[in-house]
Amino acid sequence: MSIVAALPTKFILPDLVSHCDFKLRMNRHHKQATAESKRRSRKAIHGLKAGQLTSMCYPDAGFPQLRVCCDFMNYLFHLDNLSDDMDKAGTKSIANVVLNSLHHPYDYYSPARLNRMTKDFYKRMLPTASLGTSRRFIETMDFFFQAVHVQAIDRAKGVIPDLESYISLRRDTSGCKPCWALIEYANNLDIPDEVMEHPIIQSLGEAANDLVTWSNASISDIFSYNVEQSKGDTHNMISVVMHEECLDLQCAVDFVGELCKQSIDRFNENRELIPSWGPKIDKDVAIYVGGLADWIVGSLHWSFDTTRYFQNSGREVKRTRVVNLFPRSN
Repeated sequence: MSIVAALPTKFILPDLVSHCDFKLRMNRHHKQATAESKRRSRKAIHGLKAGQLTSMCYPDAGFPQLRVCCDFMNYLFHLDNLSDDMDKAGTKSIANVVLNSLHHPYDYYSPARLNRMTKDFYKRMLPTASLGTSRRFIETMDFFFQAVHVQAIDRAKGVIPDLESYISLRRDTSGCKPCWALIEYANNLDIPDEVMEHPIIQSLGEAANDLVTWSNASISDIFSYNVEQSKGDTHNMISVVMHEECLDLQCAVDFVGELCKQSIDRFNENRELIPSWGPKIDKDVAIYVGGLADWIVGSLHWSFDTTRYFQNSGREVKRTRVVNLFPRSN
């Protein structure tokens, strides 16, 4: 007589809040920027609280810059929701519209709504964004679509990637890299390419990306596992770790949580290793790296306030760290 193990009904989150001691700040323009962004965007997602996330991640941005960042955040989550349900042909079609709109904001036209949405925020960004910032923004949006295309192929085939491949892909599907370019834009920075491409600066961005996204699992993958497991989606670090390491759910969450804490530690260690490029550049680099820290702590606290991961139970989950699993759909 075989004994079938009962499926888990809950799991306990790692204590990431206590491990992250960066100061949480809120932009003084957050109420006005959030309200205007909601009015402007027909794609603002109810309960998402993208304005709150943006205001905590860009706390020093002026009002015009914060508005652009708010609009982009609503736009990015809209793209993410679209990509979740798209096959490889669909992702290519969306990428074509968005990237043409970014490369040719004054000349390219498509009847697709994304053409208008993309040009709307990007043309407001261009007057004050440095050339390097604009180039990095477009380049990282391209990386995003390339990775989403690979994800769509894996999803169609039912493939669970290995951990190393998943981590590499997730750093682009997360959409964090364009948000890092917006740190430059929001703070009116003009940092030379050779500085932004320095291994320490790249490593800081990578550690922040891992923390914000994978709960590399970072926050997003640990927190979004509940939603994605209910849909049978395997493109999640928890699912990957369970498959590759042969772990149960709670052990996989703990495994990923430890990696997440290591990312915070790696960020702090690299922050101490930043070289000097002279007073002006050093000041701008410090603001940029501070912006990465704002993203880490801001996204962590936002994850409990938005309804995206825990519906209306975020505050209770933040207090107890206990997540009750949603019923899995057939």
